[in-house]
Amino acid sequence: MQIDFHNGVTYIVARLAGFDHPEADVIAHCAQYVDDATNSGLIRFNNGTIFNHISSAHKLLDYRNFRQLANYQVWIPFHFLPGNEGLPAHQNPNGTFINKLICRPNSHVAQDMLRECIQLHQTHHGLYRLGIAMHVYADTWAHQGFAGVNHQVNEAKKLIDSRGNLDLKFTKKVKAYFKKNVVENFTGHLLSEVFPLGHGAVLGHPDKPFLKWGYTNGLNEKIIRNNPQDYLEAADHMCQWLQRYRLGDPDALVPGLLTEDKTVIAEHLESITHKDNEIRYQQWLDLIGKGRFSFGSSQVSYIHKGIGSWKHDAIGTEAYLDTGTEVFQYQPTFLESHWKRFHEALIAHRSYIVDTLLPKYDIHVGVNKPVKLTR
Repeated sequence: MQIDFHNGVTYIVARLAGFDHPEADVIAHCAQYVDDATNSGLIRFNNGTIFNHISSAHKLLDYRNFRQLANYQVWIPFHFLPGNEGLPAHQNPNGTFINKLICRPNSHVAQDMLRECIQLHQTHHGLYRLGIAMHVYADTWAHQGFAGVNHQVNEAKKLIDSRGNLDLKFTKKVKAYFKKNVVENFTGHLLSEVFPLGHGAVLGHPDKPFLKWGYTNGLNEKIIRNNPQDYLEAADHMCQWLQRYRLGDPDALVPGLLTEDKTVIAEHLESITHKDNEIRYQQWLDLIGKGRFSFGSSQVSYIHKGIGSWKHDAIGTEAYLDTGTEVFQYQPTFLESHWKRFHEALIAHRSYIVDTLLPKYDIHVGVNKPVKLTR
């Protein structure tokens, strides 16, 4: 998913779940910032204070950079949450380990992640942790069928369009996109090291709300995708968990999206079709500003770097990338800043997913260099 859903639609469903504007803004900002938090390391201040932060995305989301992107501690906890084939903890799916790693919508793993958020809702970074989890949860629909590792399952062939016809134009685009990198990297390396990561083999198709498409994966399974339908289902389930969060009860029976609001979301998931995600995002913001939803009119914006961003407010930098040598002017407001709380929540989320939650499903990925998967 991209900013139009992760920030725009997430804000909408948070408001529809009962959060006020400032709360929903934090949740939606965090949901999008997962894709934009590309720096990591120590932040040093002139008074000697040091703050450690981690990244939840890479500087360049280029699926041709196989070796750089093959980082379990980024892609698995933040973008391709393993689904354990929809089975609860302590149950193993048929097949090999890869079957546990494939992302599945609304999996027990994902629901356990949200239960943890609800249990921690009174912590000072609880709302930020919720926003991060909303990103991961939404992506279980967008990234379903793919795994956050280099593996055969992520291969795609016989790409088809919304009418079921072979999409020769897009197939040509994919081949051109990968050709140079594959040629340069194949010599001297195992084929498994050149498999596309995640949904790289179909580029941005899973992340565009309006697309209906299909493909045959590396296991020779025919996959039909209806993004508008999947995204609407994601929005409804997100609303339900946000409502449970407000109640402090992970088992509460909640209504989810009201019919009128759900109809408006469904309509625009299909009708907003521009290829540029920033333009699609602005169209969602226009709907919010015009009061098209039952919570009324609101003004929403998102700045991920530079003046006006959370990071600028916290440490005063306008730079897009950190060098690691900077010494920032310390301000007491840093301790309560959005940026600091987001990064505290980011570390807590990754630690919980990698070290606590996934091991309950017999999924162990808490290493910097992943073990190679066999076919």
